[in-house]
Amino acid sequence: MSVDLATVKRVAHLARIAVTEEDAARMEGELNAILGFVEQLSEVDVEGVEPMTSVTPMAMKKRADLVTDGSKAEDIVANAPESTDNFFVVPKVVE
Repeated sequence: MSVDLATVKRVAHLARIAVTEEDAARMEGELNAILGFVEQLSEVDVEGVEPMTSVTPMAMKKRADLVTDGSKAEDIVANAPESTDNFFVVPKVVE
């Protein structure tokens, strides 16, 4: 894939970036170099390679997936103007 000057200006406009003619010409070359590198990556054979979360093998830290109240209910409603049984009390707005 190749990027032309019009595409660079359009992308800059969409990104709300002010680009001069000099900068647009320079960015055209830079974007084409980046896209060339990405095309090289697609040529790499990754058949049989498992996805990794890190460059070094490690096990993900996991915690038990338990439903709790967080033991913070009293702290959360402590500054509320009015609360009942750890719930916020608000005036009725719909009748």
